[in-house]
Amino acid sequence: MGFLRIIRKWALRDEMPIREIARRTGVSRNTIKRYLREGIVEPKFQTPDRPSKIDPYAARLTDWLVANQRKPRKDRRTAKDMFEELVKAGYDGSYERVAAFVRQWKGERQRAQNTTDRGTFVPLVFSPGEAFQFDWSEDWAYIGGERIKLQVAHIKLSHSRAFLVRAYLLQTHEMLFDAHWHAFRVFEGIPGRGIYDNMKTAVDRVGVGKQRDVNARFTAMTSHYVFDPEFCNPAAGWEKGQVEKNVRDARHRLWQVAPVFPDLATLNDWLEERCKQLWTESPHGTLQGSIADVWEAEKPALMPLTTMFDGFVEARKRVSPTCLIIFDRNRYSVPASFANRPVSLRIYPERLVVVAEGHVVCTHERVIDRSHRKPGRFVYDWRHYLAVVQRKPGALRNGAPFLEMPEPFRKLQAKMLRQPGGDREMVDILSLVLHHDEQAVLRAVELALQAGVPTKTHVLNLLHRLLDGTPTEQPDITPPAALSLSKEPEANVARYDGLRPAGGTRHAS
Repeated sequence: MGFLRIIRKWALRDEMPIREIARRTGVSRNTIKRYLREGIVEPKFQTPDRPSKIDPYAARLTDWLVANQRKPRKDRRTAKDMFEELVKAGYDGSYERVAAFVRQWKGERQRAQNTTDRGTFVPLVFSPGEAFQFDWSEDWAYIGGERIKLQVAHIKLSHSRAFLVRAYLLQTHEMLFDAHWHAFRVFEGIPGRGIYDNMKTAVDRVGVGKQRDVNARFTAMTSHYVFDPEFCNPAAGWEKGQVEKNVRDARHRLWQVAPVFPDLATLNDWLEERCKQLWTESPHGTLQGSIADVWEAEKPALMPLTTMFDGFVEARKRVSPTCLIIFDRNRYSVPASFANRPVSLRIYPERLVVVAEGHVVCTHERVIDRSHRKPGRFVYDWRHYLAVVQRKPGALRNGAPFLEMPEPFRKLQAKMLRQPGGDREMVDILSLVLHHDEQAVLRAVELALQAGVPTKTHVLNLLHRLLDGTPTEQPDITPPAALSLSKEPEANVARYDGLRPAGGTRHAS
C-alpha cells in the first residue's frame, strides 16, 4: 500500500512522467498506467484454487460437527476422533488439515451467532384497544411466614402498556380464566386480540405454521369475552416482547420490594394497587405522558366489560362409602345420600363445587398444598353425615367429621353422651339444623347449657320459643307479703295417724 501511495503521489501530485516513475521503481510503464487508470489504492492478490485432500470429506465432516454441537459437552467427539473416522473412510491427508477445518467451521459458526443468527426485527405498533399480551412466570413471596413459590400471570395492553400481575399457586385452566377476568376488570374493557405462547392450557397441539388445536374450554372463554387468540411461533418469545419485558421488570419493581402477606388474597390486592401506582409513575416511552394517561385515552376503544366467565374445570368423581371424593390428594365430604354414586366436580381457583342431577350438592374451600412430603388433608362438613348417624347413632361418639362441630354442640354432646340414650337424643338435636336455621338451634343449645338443663325436650322448647318470638327468659316473680308463709311446713308422717278412727278400725284404703 505504501508503494502504491508513492506511485500515485508522483503521478498525480508531482506530475512526474510515467517513464521516470518506471525508472525509479523498476515497474513496467504498462503496470503503472493500469494502477493509475483503474484507481487501485490497495493491492489485490488472487489466491489460486488449490484442491485439498479433505474436500471430498467436507460434507461428512460438517454433518459430524453439527451433530456434535447438539450433544452434551461430555459426549462430544474431539477433532482427533473425527480424524480417525475419516482415515477409516479412506482419507489419506494429515490431522492438521482436519483440525484447521474444524477451527474454521467453529469460527464461522461463532461469527454467525453474533451477527446473522441473532436475528433482525421490525418495531411493532398497536392501535388503541387492538391487542393484549399474556405470559406466565415463576416467582417467590412470603405468605403466612413461609416462602412460597408462585405461578404469576402477566397481562399487558399492547397500546397503552398498562399491565396487571396476579399470583396463583398453579398454572391450571381455572387460574388462567380467573387471571383474564381480573385483568379485564382492572383495564375496564376487553381488547380485540390476545397474543400468547403455546401454553398447554390453551393449545392442545401445535401444527404446521400457524395451525393450532385450541383447547375447548379456552375457546369457550375467548368466545365469552369476544376476542381473537393469536399464538406465537414456537420458541419465538420476541413476538410478545412487551409482556416478556414486563416479566423481567416485575422482579425488581414488585417481588424484591414485596412485604410479608398473611394470605394469597392480600398479596393479589397489593399487586393490583402496586401495578396501578406504577402506571402513574412510569412514562409511556413512545407516546406523550405516563402509562396511566395513555390508558385513559385507550379505554373508549376497549369493548365494555361483560359478565364473568364461569371458568371452572369439570371432573367426574365417584363418592366413596365414607362419603368422600378425592382431588389433588385431599379428600372432601359429600352428603351421605350420594355415597357410592358418580358426581361432577367443578374446580375453581378458590373453591370446589359438587354437582349431581343438575343441582349443586355442596361447596368446599379448595385446599392447595404443593408439598408431597405431607399427607393429604380431610375436609369434612359434619352436616353431610347426619343421615348416617340417624341410622347409626353410636358413630357420633368417635365420628371424625363431628370433631369440627361448633363449640356449643360439642359441649352439649359431652353432657348427653353420659346418659343412657343420650347419643340418640343428640342426633335428634343435630338434625334440627336440616329443618331450622342453624344459628337458632345453636342459640337454643346455648340457653339450655346456661340453664343447666341439657336435654332434648328443653332444647326443643327453647327453639320453638325463639322461632315464635316468645321470650325465653323466665320473669322474676316476687310474691306479695300477705302470701308469705308464717310457718314452714314440716315433713312429719306421724301426723297421718291422727286421721285414723278412735276405735282402731282399719280400712283397706
